[in-house]
This record gives sequence, structure tokens and C-alpha cells, in this order.
Amino acid sequence: MTETLTACRPGKLVRSLALGLLAAVAVPQAAFATCGKAETFTDFLMEFRGEALAAGVPMDTVDRSLSTVRFDPGVVKRDRGQGVFAQSFLEFSDRMVNKNRLSVGASQLQKHRAMFTEIEQRFGVPGPVLVAFWGLETDFGGNLGDLPTLTSLATLAHDCRRPEMFRGELLAALKLLGRGDLRLDEMRGPWAGELGQTQFLASKYIEYGVDFDGDGRVDMIESSADALASSANYIAHLGWQRGQPWLEEVSVPASFPWEEADVTLKRPRSLFAAAGVANAAGPLPADETPVSLILPMGRSGPAFLAYPNFDVYLEWNKSLVYSTTAAYYATRLAGAPPVRRGSATGLAAADVKALQTKLAAMGYDVGKPDGVIGAQTRAAVRAVQQQVGLPADGWPTAELIAAVR
Repeated sequence: MTETLTACRPGKLVRSLALGLLAAVAVPQAAFATCGKAETFTDFLMEFRGEALAAGVPMDTVDRSLSTVRFDPGVVKRDRGQGVFAQSFLEFSDRMVNKNRLSVGASQLQKHRAMFTEIEQRFGVPGPVLVAFWGLETDFGGNLGDLPTLTSLATLAHDCRRPEMFRGELLAALKLLGRGDLRLDEMRGPWAGELGQTQFLASKYIEYGVDFDGDGRVDMIESSADALASSANYIAHLGWQRGQPWLEEVSVPASFPWEEADVTLKRPRSLFAAAGVANAAGPLPADETPVSLILPMGRSGPAFLAYPNFDVYLEWNKSLVYSTTAAYYATRLAGAPPVRRGSATGLAAADVKALQTKLAAMGYDVGKPDGVIGAQTRAAVRAVQQQVGLPADGWPTAELIAAVR
């Protein structure tokens, strides 16, 4: 059953305002007691209306906007089933960094060269980095999504998994409408409620949005200039170091101490140089630059040195597969050759899930067994590899599964 705010009598909506304003002072835990149920969605909207008004959103904006909102169970289903990150780095990057995206990305860099130069001068973020995000997120503005953003955000705010986060995003979206940056009919996008050509959540839109084309409003939907400059502003605030690298493919000798290959471990580049790690030009510079060695598919797959700027990618998206793909795509647009694939293979998601279940039974914290090789799973795999005498590269293999049995 799906209910909408328009199904309520206007009198009931007005009478609920006083209670809503009281609830807006502090959102109690009881507000989420009936989360995720379609039959309580209207009550949730009534209570949220008071919070939005108390936050200063104009009443006509609140009432006009919330009257369009409904509960969408499809959004909840998609939030529960994000299986794309169960893919290996090569599976994901082969699909996302394809010939067309490389060609179109290169043309966009050439077409808007002056704009990218100006953005880099102002924010310090180079064009290839921005174009890679632009291409991965929306195919350069060609695929923004077509779900009503407020419905997506309200559904996720009412859901039980991350209500506090999406309640804040729903409020931010109403504030965006209230200040006139976007119209209600423009607020359409993917299921998670992001907006614009580089997929900003509403709170980030408000905090980091830039009117780069000078038309008086921040429009990341129609204006590529606004979307890209806003992305550069956000990336700069995440700590991007002007003029510094982000990712570099390397070769690693078989004698390398594989337990040192972890994105969370930063070591002076001189230590990797001493261990025989090399880039395409030869031995690494033996200096104190802090770097991490990333093996997204273990010691038999591609290998990268991650520089401090790579941390920004992990802030943009916590998934190592996505972040490494986005950073790799940017290196390709900047002139790097295709990655050397190595001989690594990945386990099926069902096998990874079974391994996660086994690791959890052994006392390791791998989160919910879901078939995705995230940071917790990699740490547990590395620990068990060390225990059973396998190279501790954090990549699950059939050999490891046999060992833990």
C-alpha cells in the first residue's frame, strides 16, 4: 500500500503543525519506531513538515514539495541490493572505463580546455580527475536518473537502515528548493537521491555548490560548468593537494612482504623503492613521500601506488573498487597506458559470502556477509592468510577457502 500526503485532509495537515514544530526541536528515537512501513509514511511526513518549517524552509515550499512525495518500496529494495561492488576491480573497470568513456572523456577535456584550466587555477583539481567522476557518475551529464528525488529521500528517511542521514538530506533538498537553485520538476535522479551531473547529495550541493557560469544560481543539472566547479570545490575541501599525483601503476617483485600492501598503511616511498617496487620509468624515487600499495585483486593482479590524493577518492566513495576505478580512469585520461591485468581471478559472490560467514564464526568482524570484499573482509583475510602461511595480500582465493575448512 502506498500513501501520499495529498491523501490527507487539509485540516488535518494544518492541525499537525503544532505537534510537528515540537517534534522538530529534537528528533526522538520514538520517531523511528515505525520506520520502513508504508502505512506509517503519512505520519512521518506530517512530523517532518514541522521540522522543515522550524528550520526556516518557506511554508509554501514545504507544502508544495511534500504533497508530491510517496513511499517507494522499490527504493528500499535497491538500497538493500547494491551488488555492483561485489565485482572485482577488473570486472568493474572493464565495464566503466571502456573505449567510449575514454574517447568521450578525452573530447570533453579538449572541448572545455579553457574551463578546466580556470577551474584548476581556482581549486587545484586537474581536468582528468573531474572528467573521470563526470563520466562514471552520469556519462557526462547524459544519464542523471529519472526518479523523483524527494520521494527517494523521504522513503530512505522513513526506512530503518539510515534514517538520520536521509532525514538530513531531505531537509537539505527542501532548502535547495526554498532558495531557488532548483525547481521541483528538476529534482529527479537516481534511487539514492543524488542530484546533478556529478551526483551530489543535497547537503553537499548546499555546502559546496558553485555558480561558475554566473547566472545567479547553482545549477548542477543543466550547467556542466556549475557541476564541475562544484565538484572541484568539494574535492579541494576534502584535502586535494594541488599538483600532486593520485594513483600510479607499479610492478612488485614476488619477494615483497605482502602484508605491507594495504591502502590503510602509508609508508615512505623509499621503502617501496628498496623492496624493488618500480613504475613504468624504472625504480621509484627514494624519497619520503607517503604512499600505500594497493592490490585490488591480490598479488597476482594489478598493482598501484596510492598517493595522499587517493584518500579523496575514498571520501567520495568508500568502495575500494569504485575509488580505484575512478582514480585509474583519471590516470588514463591524463595519458597513462592500460593497466597490466596479471593473472588474478575472483571468487564468485556466493563463495565470498560463505567465506565471510566462516570468518565471522572464527571471531573476525567482517560485517554482514554480503559477498562484497570490503575493508573488514580484506583485514580478516589477511590475518588468516598469515596464520595459515599464505601470502598475506588480503585477496580471498580458493586456496584460502580450503585452508579455513
